[in-house]
Amino acid sequence: MTALPASTGGTASCGARHVAIIMDGNGRWAKKRMMPRAFGHKRGVDTVRDVARAARDLGLEALTLYAFSSENWKRPADEIADLMGLLRAFISNDLAELVNNNTRLRIIGDYQVLAPDIVELIDDAMARTASNTGTTLAIALNYGSQQEIARAAAKAAAKGEITPEAIEAELDTACLPPLDLLIRTSGEIRLSNFLLWQAAYAEMWFTDVLWPDFTAAHLREALEQFASRERRFGGR
Repeated sequence: MTALPASTGGTASCGARHVAIIMDGNGRWAKKRMMPRAFGHKRGVDTVRDVARAARDLGLEALTLYAFSSENWKRPADEIADLMGLLRAFISNDLAELVNNNTRLRIIGDYQVLAPDIVELIDDAMARTASNTGTTLAIALNYGSQQEIARAAAKAAAKGEITPEAIEAELDTACLPPLDLLIRTSGEIRLSNFLLWQAAYAEMWFTDVLWPDFTAAHLREALEQFASRERRFGGR
């Protein structure tokens, strides 16, 4: 198998345009070290930075990260507060890098229900990166795929005939390339209500590595495996 180059500066040589990751294992990572879950989430944000930079260097058009699901509101209030604080810090501290590195920020999910100051930060970040032409970093916030499909179907019905194409045009990811590869960390093998429609013919890659330990090398490994697979999309 031919290894991917360290930096492509363009289209990823593996052929993948859009990669999505279910970032799982922050809590278990912290527990193994006898630390609070918040410590694991903080280290997970560091991994987000590293993997986003790697995606850019590898020439991916889009990287979608599952940051906060519509079901995550069931978690303890203090954990939700920690996650929202990390989100604030990430946008505030990393926006300049996104702008300077030609990365475009997008949000999928109903982020408008978040705290007003977070919504303001997100809107400003998306506006300031809207003209960037490099990798799109899509963050799933208050996102649930079943809810997304239901919203898209309702919008399609309001406009006319409900077809797969009409629904797809109304999905939160309509502005992104088709999903090529979906990765999940921490050893769990399920989609957890993430990109169910988009993953119809995406390749899957599961790893036991906990998200805070996931590195650019793991991303490269996943892309190398992707490049070795034959995609038939239902054909022979």
